[in-house]
Amino acid sequence: MMGRFYEWLVGLRYVRPKTRTGFVSFISAISMLGITIGVAVLIIVLSVMNGFEQELRERILALASHATITGFDDTLPHWRTVQEHALENDGVVAVAPFIEGEGMLINGEHLSGVLVRGMDPEAERDVSALGRLMTAGSPDDLEQGAYGIVIGAPLAKALNLSLGDQTILLISKAKVTPAGILPRMKRFTVVGIFEAGMHEFDRGLAFVHIKDAAKLYRLGDSVSGVRLRLGDMFDAPRIVTTIAREVGGGVYVSDWTRKHSNFFRSIQLTKTVMFVILLLVVGVAAFNIVSTLVMVVKDKQGDIAILRTLGASPSSVMGVFMIQGTLIGAMGTLGGVLLGIVGALNVEAIVRWLERILRMELVSPEVYFLSDLPARVLPGDVTKIALTAFLLALLSTIFPAWRAARTRPAEALRHE
Repeated sequence: MMGRFYEWLVGLRYVRPKTRTGFVSFISAISMLGITIGVAVLIIVLSVMNGFEQELRERILALASHATITGFDDTLPHWRTVQEHALENDGVVAVAPFIEGEGMLINGEHLSGVLVRGMDPEAERDVSALGRLMTAGSPDDLEQGAYGIVIGAPLAKALNLSLGDQTILLISKAKVTPAGILPRMKRFTVVGIFEAGMHEFDRGLAFVHIKDAAKLYRLGDSVSGVRLRLGDMFDAPRIVTTIAREVGGGVYVSDWTRKHSNFFRSIQLTKTVMFVILLLVVGVAAFNIVSTLVMVVKDKQGDIAILRTLGASPSSVMGVFMIQGTLIGAMGTLGGVLLGIVGALNVEAIVRWLERILRMELVSPEVYFLSDLPARVLPGDVTKIALTAFLLALLSTIFPAWRAARTRPAEALRHE
């Protein structure tokens, strides 16, 4: 115990070596700062990626469904049978029919392509969060035969529309008239404006009553398909496949993991690549401890020789310098963890500050699908990063400490 105490005492003293030039102290501080910055950046980046993934999933599923069952030709005549089988499944919470088709909204000289979704306001309430996303009006204002429409706030701005204004919806399905073949169109009144915070939905999605959509697309009593809300969204592939088999097939099934798989796959790939790249930065900073300890060993040749003369074993000398390097790595890692957590929790404020300073938009909703930059600190990620950085620092102490243990007292004292 006394030997270990002595090694810790000397190792702690050597963390701030008093040299004639102070250069060794400077290199030690740089090594510690490098680990701190590397660990902090790694925690912030992974936290932002985690937050982006969670926020993207929540915003996608706010208006998209956990799973859908549609007809092969976008027409599902026996949708009530499918709905009954779906509701019999214990994993299904709610089911809502829908009609979906492409169209174009026109207001004077302004026009924009949209995905038109016909829905039953009462049933839609159970499968999506549209009601919570409304900034004006309500989905309940969509009444059969009134030809009302609910659009996103950015789309309303682009078309110069507000609540109560009228717009023309034009669809690609044509109608034959004495004047020739003309595209089908209908005048709708804006009864609601929503904002999901995801550019893809806010700019390109419009809701109408399902009966109005059926008349416009001439589907009669048929629908495009049914949307399912599940108790466990991660079980969507299995549940929707089971329901399709129960109804006898003849339908097309999809779920959120398939429709938006590219988003989540790219996020996972980016997280892995960023972790490896930034871990290399932490590794370079950690291995700077090698040069620091080599210089300390060179500077402390006389001290090592005296310790050996007084009876210190090579393993004790090696322990002294391993303790010194480990303390540098531990303090750098701890500082990086604290700085990284604080930075991750305030990353949105930091980005906004940088945007004001640089006078440019760093997070564009058209590019990143989100209008803000979320962050989610996971204890597992922080622990993994901290342990990896600490182990790299620990490994970097072995060679310099071994060199110190091989110091020969006679040769070291010859020039003292």
